[in-house]
Amino acid sequence: MKKFINAPENVVAEALAGMAAAHPDLIRVHTDPDFITRADAPVRGKVALLSGGGSGHEPMHGGFVGRGMLDAACPGAVFTSPTPDQMLAATRAVDGGAGVLHIVKNYTGDVLNFEMAADLAKEEGLDVAAVVIDDDVAVQDSLYTAGRRGVGATILAEKICGGAAEAGADLASVAALCREVNGAARSMGVALSPCTVPHAGKPSFTLGEGEMEYGIGIHGEPGRKRIPIEPADRVAEMLMEPILADLPFRQGDKVLLFVNGLGGTPLVELYILYRKAAEIARRHGLTVARSLVGPYMTSLEMAGTSITLLRLTDDMIRHWDAPVVTPALRWGA
Repeated sequence: MKKFINAPENVVAEALAGMAAAHPDLIRVHTDPDFITRADAPVRGKVALLSGGGSGHEPMHGGFVGRGMLDAACPGAVFTSPTPDQMLAATRAVDGGAGVLHIVKNYTGDVLNFEMAADLAKEEGLDVAAVVIDDDVAVQDSLYTAGRRGVGATILAEKICGGAAEAGADLASVAALCREVNGAARSMGVALSPCTVPHAGKPSFTLGEGEMEYGIGIHGEPGRKRIPIEPADRVAEMLMEPILADLPFRQGDKVLLFVNGLGGTPLVELYILYRKAAEIARRHGLTVARSLVGPYMTSLEMAGTSITLLRLTDDMIRHWDAPVVTPALRWGA
């Protein structure tokens, strides 16, 4: 294992300390329990957005805390759900009187712990709603989920719903928009190499020299099948085909096309994939109205990519274009 760490047990704590030192104007890092809030939290009269999950997927979620996106994020240990006490403390910290929306990826630990935290918050009189993201078309169930996994649509929901909350929408409206984004988004991923969790010290799975895992999950969960490596254009086709088959769309629909890097894939390769994916979308009569390319939801150093396609409404476009100021994004500000 070759990593820039000191000790596996200190990875998350030291990374959080680094975030606090790097972005004191944007975020506050809280400890015991660990969570991150925007520097001006709570924002009075604004719906607060809270998400979280295991560390190792950076910049998701802590990198998206700030104006126009998340109000708080709860980091767990690497690839491990945060705990209910983290989520409850973060919910209290960002509640500005207009309620708190929990955006939850569909992984069993995340769902159960967010549910427990929401129940405890409601017992304290806080107004909490939750939306579970389950956009991955690769598999119906996995090692971590019952039903589809939550992947790339999480970031799109955080951005679009963050814009709506910043614009003054109420909790019911922001939650409804989040459900709408989830229902209109589909994702699919592929990996060329495994990743190494610091505590394990060895790769999470093995791939042959000429193999790739088709339908991989963001924790290295198995996909649909293990197959020989294909050229980039064919990989884009293999990811787009099941997305387009599953997504309810009509010719002429506007879409957001998101090509994500899983940590070890350079941007030059992501743009090669984006080029073909955009061509496929246009061939199906879709208008690519917005795009996102880069490592926004990673899996440590895994080489691979995922593609997310979101059918856009005018309301989604308006909130997508709203300014954002977070550690990972300074969008339109």
